[in-house]
Amino acid sequence: MSVLDAKIPQGPLKDKWTKHKNDINVVNPANKRLIDVIVVGTGLAGGAASASLAEMGYSVKAFCFQDSPRRAHSIAAQGGINAAKNYQNDGDSTYRLFYDTVKGGDYRAREANVYRLAEVSANIIDQCVAQGVPFAREYGGLLDNRSFGGVLVSRTFYAKGQTGQQLLLGAYSAMSRQIGKGKIKMYNRHEMLELVIVGGKARGIIARNLVTGEIERHSAHAVVLASGGYGNVFFLSTNAMGSNVTAAWKAHKKGAYFANPCFTQIHPTCIPRSGEYQSKLTLMSESLRNDGRIWVPKKKEDVMAIREGRLSPTDLREEDRDYYLERRYPAFGNLVPRDVASRAAKERCDAGYGVNDTGEAVYLDFGSAIMRYGKEKAMVDGITNPTEDVIRELGEQVVEAKYGNLFQMYEKITDDNPYKTPMKIYPAVHYTMGGIWVDYNLMTTIPGCYAAGEANFSDHGANRLGASALMQGLADGYFVLPYTIGDYLAGDIRTGAIPNDSPEFMEAEKQVRDQIEKLLKNNGSKSVDHFHRRLGKIMWDHVGMARNGEGLKQAIAEIRSLRDEFWKDVRVPGKANGLNPELEKAGRVADFLELGELMALDALHRSESCGGHFREESQTDEGEALRKDDEFAFVSAWEWTGDAGEAKLHKEELTFNDIELKQRSYK
Repeated sequence: MSVLDAKIPQGPLKDKWTKHKNDINVVNPANKRLIDVIVVGTGLAGGAASASLAEMGYSVKAFCFQDSPRRAHSIAAQGGINAAKNYQNDGDSTYRLFYDTVKGGDYRAREANVYRLAEVSANIIDQCVAQGVPFAREYGGLLDNRSFGGVLVSRTFYAKGQTGQQLLLGAYSAMSRQIGKGKIKMYNRHEMLELVIVGGKARGIIARNLVTGEIERHSAHAVVLASGGYGNVFFLSTNAMGSNVTAAWKAHKKGAYFANPCFTQIHPTCIPRSGEYQSKLTLMSESLRNDGRIWVPKKKEDVMAIREGRLSPTDLREEDRDYYLERRYPAFGNLVPRDVASRAAKERCDAGYGVNDTGEAVYLDFGSAIMRYGKEKAMVDGITNPTEDVIRELGEQVVEAKYGNLFQMYEKITDDNPYKTPMKIYPAVHYTMGGIWVDYNLMTTIPGCYAAGEANFSDHGANRLGASALMQGLADGYFVLPYTIGDYLAGDIRTGAIPNDSPEFMEAEKQVRDQIEKLLKNNGSKSVDHFHRRLGKIMWDHVGMARNGEGLKQAIAEIRSLRDEFWKDVRVPGKANGLNPELEKAGRVADFLELGELMALDALHRSESCGGHFREESQTDEGEALRKDDEFAFVSAWEWTGDAGEAKLHKEELTFNDIELKQRSYK
């Protein structure tokens, strides 16, 4: 085991980033034209990085497995993006955003990276407004803000419930400008299947054209991985079905350490699953927790009556409802962080208070908000003595203006009208805080290989605050990587073009072809989805919202057995030369079967509770997560040794000089 050097600049926290930018090497514009950069992934991090690097003069090759960069999973983000502009004049600041993020991550994030994120957050909003992103505005024309979980201020900028889509369109428009100028060469429907190392440096990738099946070699002076998270290892998650870990995992197997893989976020406000046939879960934005109140019945007889259809939740008296988040966490109420809200919902449902047929649902109720907004609007409109029906109608209009598309989506999926009856929600896998280990420059342990956005581990610790994913992705892509990558590329101005016919490229291509051939010739009896679904159940049961030592050991054994069975009995129909979605899925599930074991190993090793990682053996008397700072105040960075179960642990010790290390409290 070694101790990792994160290359954090010296000096006061508030000056580190400015001083670092002044000290690092830069590449002059004429030399940038001679340097190629590969960017894998075109979501907010990858799209922003591609556009920025091309605008600066680098020659960029951008890859996405979707049919267009506009289809990257960033498009699905709903609620908003954080920035410390203090428009609401409620005490926000760069330091408060920094503090909330470190605290929200349960003190398992790197201080320097988080402060930099908070520092550049305000620039992101200015950048996006300049691109035409239609953020919501107040009556006076200024940008509006709303609150999200884990904070006591309003700092979240939003575009209705479509913030991710609008931000991605902004990044895509910047990319399109560079594509039109020939500075970005766009490879749609291409999937990275191997990282190529030449002379100890990342020098390219092997990609498969998903339409023709052709295996292609692409060289560059540096490779940026912005390929998102790995939540689909659980099979059921809020991620797009195509989201996968393959690009990051291939880099891991070539020498990039994988950090904190067990740190998985369970989002508290998802539409509950309706049956075993389901292949995806749908997220309801955390923004709904601003006005929605979360509750379950206090009495089990009322629970049974609701499940059996004998009682409507709207008929249950106020005194018979348990607003359990408001009861347990009076200071933050329904806006506690996601990990806290998720565990609280699980606790109530495990105790028998779940309100749907499966017993895995709680209510998110807008009744109070509708009436409150209705009374306010009646006053504004000068309506005297309005009836309850008029108040409700006016309130529904206000709620529709704020959350209308989210309510519409919920009704289309569930066939319930959330204006008239409370939404049903339940926690589900959403985001992964773990990822490829990177230093302060966002470089992995492989020289020349960078990771940005959700693909890296750096900013969120053990739990991500809502609306911070979009913030990190755009910060990395627009304002961090374009600076730091130049420090490395300054040493390549005399290197010349990287050939793609070297022995290293040939060997990497052979590895890709060999795996494809092995999968197609396996001739087993079970589908890829059969194995993926079984892996997901193991992960959810033993590496989900709560973990314990025995369960994690069982998970490791079951995953190893399942992986052996996969390679003996998976059946992949079709051919390599052409469109073959089953072949795509097979390669991704093969990687998930290795990653899943590493996640369980990491969770077993970290015998504390922190953020989204809840070890049942480590909790307070009140059932809250109990950290062990004297033992686990470090980043777990795992090195591939040829087998996921035999990974070698390296540590990056975490130091807290500007924030007091203490137990979280949201009460």
